[in-house]
Amino acid sequence: MEILDVVDERGDPTGETVEREKAHEEGIMHRTSHVWLLRKKQEKFQVLLQKRSEAKESFPGCYDVSSAGHLPAGMGFIESTIREVQEELGISASEDELIFCGDRTIIWNECFNGKPFRDRQYSRVFILWRDIDEDKLILQKEEIDSVLWMDLYECIAAIENRKIKHCVDPGELKMVKAACEGKSKLR
Repeated sequence: MEILDVVDERGDPTGETVEREKAHEEGIMHRTSHVWLLRKKQEKFQVLLQKRSEAKESFPGCYDVSSAGHLPAGMGFIESTIREVQEELGISASEDELIFCGDRTIIWNECFNGKPFRDRQYSRVFILWRDIDEDKLILQKEEIDSVLWMDLYECIAAIENRKIKHCVDPGELKMVKAACEGKSKLR
């Protein structure tokens, strides 16, 4: 059973906790972290997409953020982000490697397997630069079927035009693009 901190509209814990399942059933605000892996190949930015496992309750088989996860109760964004990247992709990262892109509030309502799914997330978005081939990643099979490096600009167009099956918010990917371009001289 996964226990999450209940948070306010600024992402600050209220002192209450909730089971993950109940948070999604009742639409209770909680925290998540999103990490976008980027690399530069032949002077072009590439982004790593994960293909969610077909066994996932929400958005099975859809392309998604490189690595994302709920913050367990009592855990901070950085600690949780580093843990998720290690668990999902087998990548060790440190705090100084994470590039903060921004915070987002995510609110949507869906129905999966006949059950309502009300998502209310306060999410912190990061970039992690890694030039690593897909076959060198150690994927968490319960979460991820596969990964795919894609040109960042082509990815944005494919998501906006629904050319690939995905659950990525185009606004978040544009936030990553803006941060990436701002940091491009450093890479």
